[in-house]
Amino acid sequence: MADAVLTHPARPRAPAAKPSALMRFLKRKSTVAFLMALPLILLIAVLVVYPAFYAIYLSTLRKSMASVAWMRNCSWLPDAICTRIPFGNIQFLFTRETFWMVVWQSCLFAITAVIFKALLGFIVAHFVHNIPDKGQRKWRGMLLIPWVIPPAMSTLAWLWLFDPSYSAFNYTLSFFGIGPIPWTGNANWARFSVILVNIWVGAPFFMIMYLAALKSVPDQLYEAAAIDGANWWQRIWYITLPMMRNIIAITALFSTIVTFANFDIVRVLTAGGPIDKTHLFATWAFKIGIEGSDIPLGASVSLFMVPILMVAAIFILRDINQRGNEA
Repeated sequence: MADAVLTHPARPRAPAAKPSALMRFLKRKSTVAFLMALPLILLIAVLVVYPAFYAIYLSTLRKSMASVAWMRNCSWLPDAICTRIPFGNIQFLFTRETFWMVVWQSCLFAITAVIFKALLGFIVAHFVHNIPDKGQRKWRGMLLIPWVIPPAMSTLAWLWLFDPSYSAFNYTLSFFGIGPIPWTGNANWARFSVILVNIWVGAPFFMIMYLAALKSVPDQLYEAAAIDGANWWQRIWYITLPMMRNIIAITALFSTIVTFANFDIVRVLTAGGPIDKTHLFATWAFKIGIEGSDIPLGASVSLFMVPILMVAAIFILRDINQRGNEA
């Protein structure tokens, strides 16, 4: 008799538990990306956002005796209203001749330095781009040295070159019958000196950015232009510049922001002298706020850079956005 095989009915499987809303939230790619970027966001909030709002708060205070005296002497408003006006420090700055001189010097310094850094970086990038690939790495490394060295350290070397008694530049010029130049003692020469050092420090950044942009331009465009009989300048004007236009704009914007906020070069080289003729926003804010013990007024000076840079950023980024829409 055949053994009877007993079969047990299959147990119904329990329905799989649905993942909770928290688990679904954590599995999203956007959530993972946000959590990975969270440490950087917190770092920016602590080191950038909080100091920025605190500087705005400080600029609304009027603890400086000079500022309070000016505000109380205004005859065009009642005293009860005049003493409660926010941003009184900025109103006080508008009456100081030194402030407007610093505004003019900062604009002159930033615009001149950025233009020459862009031109020099563009020219050097083309020379390096035409070097064979085997030798490009060596030249890129050497040309990046001024940008890699801390500016305060390299400015010390320039300070020795500009020394009034033992200047290497004046010693060299003496062989050509040119008298000693007061590099840091004359206002115009001092402005020229700080702009020259800033160009030397910042030009390699433009060079490496433009070199990367040049490598992204297709060689077929140059070959087609050569077949059509275009010369070197026409190839630059109609091919290279349009293809690099966005990179040029972004690099110029970034360099303008950094140059406007420059502190170490002027501080080490001239300390704002002679007679405040080379002060920039950062160095003058340091002199007023830290050395002069007037923190609110120094914060007001530093905040005045924001609207100037905001206007430049709006025009540059709007131009980039328009070209992107046209493409």
